[in-house]
Amino acid sequence: MYGNIISNTEIIVDDDPVKLQEFESRIASGDKIEPKDWMPSEYRKQLIRMIEQHAHSEIIGALPEGTWITRAPGFRRKLALMAKVQDEVGHAQLLYSAAETLGKPREEMINDLISGKSKYSNVFNYPAKTWADTAVIGWLIDAAAIVNQLANAKGSYGPYCRALERICYEESFHLKQGHDNSVFLATGTPKQREMVQDALNRWWKPVIHFFGPPDSESVHSEKLIKWKVKMMSNDQMRFSFFDMYVPKILELGLTIPDEELKRNEDGTWNYSDPDWEEFKRVIKGDGPCNKERLAVRRMAEERGRWVRQALLDKNSKYVTPLA
Repeated sequence: MYGNIISNTEIIVDDDPVKLQEFESRIASGDKIEPKDWMPSEYRKQLIRMIEQHAHSEIIGALPEGTWITRAPGFRRKLALMAKVQDEVGHAQLLYSAAETLGKPREEMINDLISGKSKYSNVFNYPAKTWADTAVIGWLIDAAAIVNQLANAKGSYGPYCRALERICYEESFHLKQGHDNSVFLATGTPKQREMVQDALNRWWKPVIHFFGPPDSESVHSEKLIKWKVKMMSNDQMRFSFFDMYVPKILELGLTIPDEELKRNEDGTWNYSDPDWEEFKRVIKGDGPCNKERLAVRRMAEERGRWVRQALLDKNSKYVTPLA
């Protein structure tokens, strides 16, 4: 079923040509692949990589906004931001569970995150300097995530698709919260408007990076699309985001910090080169907040160790036996 498990992370499966053909025929016909089904080793490997990175991104992604909970302007926005951060952590738990069905333990995934072995989305390695940053993150970063997740929810691996369906429902509320916040600031005082424009200027490049490098440079897309792990290429998702959100940004009278941005007649978009070398540096751990984000995650892991040990130890004084 799972092939020969050499270690917690290395899984070897002999990809029988007949089984591979049957597998690809199932995917072509729209079937969902479930954990006990036969699958190529590369399919399993790429799914683990993709779902694990998504889970890490949800956990780390709660940190920039989480720092603003105590400083949110007003009780209503404080409650909304608390709920959003709680949702993001819950999304990570759903995704770790989906990744575990492929044979990698959650503890190993967390360790790989903290050690820097596993990656997460570039956008969460930038600082949230003002309250307007939470507005732009909640609106445009979550909008970018929804473009990706709605497409991949129609993919081939059942547990991941089902997790994404639930996540997308909740992300739609996050987007509305971010949009409401952005509209309030953009139509407010000159200072508020200046603040949200500054946030948009700083986050625009990370948003473009969010979808990954251009299709000509993407190393995984072709095979992942063939196997319906990814349902759209990086550029297709980026252009879809532009189609939906560039008009909405302009409606608010905000200026997009890219003079070259324009839609072509064939549906593609021209946009300024957002410095893909910076994207690579950030992904490799050399961004403005990489060390800070992992340090917080490491601290949380260490402080919570006693809780996990207590739950696993039936004789622990912290565990009350069930009646």
